[in-house]
Amino acid sequence: MGLRKDIWRPLIVEATPAQIVARGTIDGFRSHWLPPMGSFCFLADPFGIWRDDRLHVFVETYDYRVRIGAIEVLTYSRDFALLGRAPALSEPWHLSYPIIIEAEGETWMLPEAHRSNRSTLYRAVEFPHRWEAAHIVGLDHVPVDATPIFHDGLWWLFYTSASREADKMSALHIAFAERLAGPWRPHPGNPVRVDRASSRPGGTAQIIDGRVMLPVQDCSATYGGAIRPLWFDELSTSRVHMREGTAITPPGALAPFVEGLHTLSAAGDVSLVDVKRTELSAHGLSIEIAREAKKLARRLRA
Repeated sequence: MGLRKDIWRPLIVEATPAQIVARGTIDGFRSHWLPPMGSFCFLADPFGIWRDDRLHVFVETYDYRVRIGAIEVLTYSRDFALLGRAPALSEPWHLSYPIIIEAEGETWMLPEAHRSNRSTLYRAVEFPHRWEAAHIVGLDHVPVDATPIFHDGLWWLFYTSASREADKMSALHIAFAERLAGPWRPHPGNPVRVDRASSRPGGTAQIIDGRVMLPVQDCSATYGGAIRPLWFDELSTSRVHMREGTAITPPGALAPFVEGLHTLSAAGDVSLVDVKRTELSAHGLSIEIAREAKKLARRLRA
């Protein structure tokens, strides 16, 4: 029964991922907090897209009492004033990591949903609030935090495997396809990387100075402790060569949210990140006791 709870809070940073990676920190860039949440609730995994001079930020919203994440969208003006927020997508299973892709004349969302035992690509029906399930992404494993990029005439998909608990943090896989909807072919070298410090995707993959850069989570000390850039010096359907960069951690100025940073995503000329604090309290303990009591009552009724 985990008593210490991760509490995440996202920020809009007025810098591109390339600028942040080059500096190795978000410190020194102007930033804007997303709204705070209530007790033992949080927003996390921010991904954004500009549309009609407005920034739409898609996030996981989570309540420890419910334990099933859903996706919300927060809309900001050009000067980062919050204009509104609303639900965007919910399912009977947990959703998070709502990566947004523009491709083939459509806007897509590929959220993390491994508890459904599959990965589903959603199409925007009425952007940004209505989405429909469009394609099941068929892979060699049920993916965690699947992250696509179009490069050298192919779509590439980076993900860790949900097959084992340890693999979620440490076993990086790659697949490739001619179209975003697939069919996807697993890379023959899978898993291409096994390293708890630099494998699980954590944001928007980008081309920087001609190379693919994938933000990955450093989970060596704690879940989502930092973001590292993973540089692909070679990425082909037969070979992969990569190297990790320096960890990007929360600056002290963001205290108490200095215990983790696990998303670095791109939205035009800004980036979106989230930072973590942990909370241990009698209230948190009461939430866990109530949850365990409900589970016991369900078992007794079965």
